[in-house]
Amino acid sequence: MNETRLETIEQIEQFLSASAPIEFTASGDDSERYAHISRVLKRFDYPGCPKRERGVLLDYLRHTSGYRRAQITRLVSRWQCNRLAAVPLAKRYRAPAVPFARKYTPADIDLLVEMDKANEDVCGPAIAHLLQRAHRTYGDPRYERLAQLSVSHLYNLRKSVGYQAQRKSFTSTRPVKNAIGVRKAPSPEGRAGFVRIDTVHQGDQDGVKGVYHITCVDAVSQWQVQACVQGISEAFLLPVLALIIAQFPFVVQGCNEDNGSEYINHQVAKLLEKLRIEQTKSRSRHSNDNALAESKNASVVRKHMGYSHIPQQYANPINVFYAETFNPWLNLHRPCLFATAVTSPKGKIVKRYRHEDVQTPLECLVQLAAKNLVTFKPGVTLAALMTQARAQTDLAAAQTMQRAKSDLFASFSKSRHRA
Repeated sequence: MNETRLETIEQIEQFLSASAPIEFTASGDDSERYAHISRVLKRFDYPGCPKRERGVLLDYLRHTSGYRRAQITRLVSRWQCNRLAAVPLAKRYRAPAVPFARKYTPADIDLLVEMDKANEDVCGPAIAHLLQRAHRTYGDPRYERLAQLSVSHLYNLRKSVGYQAQRKSFTSTRPVKNAIGVRKAPSPEGRAGFVRIDTVHQGDQDGVKGVYHITCVDAVSQWQVQACVQGISEAFLLPVLALIIAQFPFVVQGCNEDNGSEYINHQVAKLLEKLRIEQTKSRSRHSNDNALAESKNASVVRKHMGYSHIPQQYANPINVFYAETFNPWLNLHRPCLFATAVTSPKGKIVKRYRHEDVQTPLECLVQLAAKNLVTFKPGVTLAALMTQARAQTDLAAAQTMQRAKSDLFASFSKSRHRA
């Protein structure tokens, strides 16, 4: 750029205002910019300029050179110190002619890797102490340089490429080895009596656990039994599990759970073995094994019980509500969607939910009984269930359930106010 026509400070100010959005870059190395700075400072007699004009010149140099204000200030200070001695403004730094020598060689890295492997990667101070002992106590000359290694630089060496190339290790996922339950997909083959079970937590409040809802649903008929416990320990869970199984009108032949420890334990296994119920558990990378129970958690439990914290002391009233009102409404009056398997043109089996397939669990149970795919418990008949369902309409049963639920939640509020 030929800027010799800029002879006054006013012209420089006009230039700055006109070229504010324009950025300048030097085509060569820094020596051109250094020469440009020297010419401008000499032509305008920078030392003899007033303070305002000095500021204008500094802004002009920063704009045309591309340097930051701090760098311009340093260069101007150097120019003023060297102008009397006629020393040109030039770079004072350059790449070293000889590269910096490495203190720790690849052989030292190998020794550090060997020491870390033998001691299972203990902390840096311990390894540094072992390196010092290797040279000073045991007289190993290979550790002469590593004996002077600081703890902070030891961590730098551990991050180096040579170290990382030798210390990369991959640990595969360890399979859970638990002999309780059979890890396989349930195979009801169209028969009722193979249930899926899951647990829903009703939230914490101030570090205090809430109640736990247990969802148990038959895989074919979608006959569902809800229960509630104070906690998922054995003292609370085992009696409720027995109560859940007793509420099914048909014989339960299989029970599928996820891999939670509340179900995969010796006490639950003993209870199911006593009732001759096959215990299965979900397989790895097969999220659909317990999908039916998971969907009921959202469409039934969360829809009616919500997400708010319910203290554990209300588990028994909730259980009474479930057994007397909620579960009969679920199974006798609440419609469910049942899938129909359809083969696509590409030969893939897909599930379709048609309007004509919507029915209550009891209606599905009637169809299964006609095909001899359900085994009722002694004393339970299909006619008795039908009579119980016809005792009130679906609307009346839903309204009764809603009143009972409102009374239940109202009792929670009353108890809190009394407290």
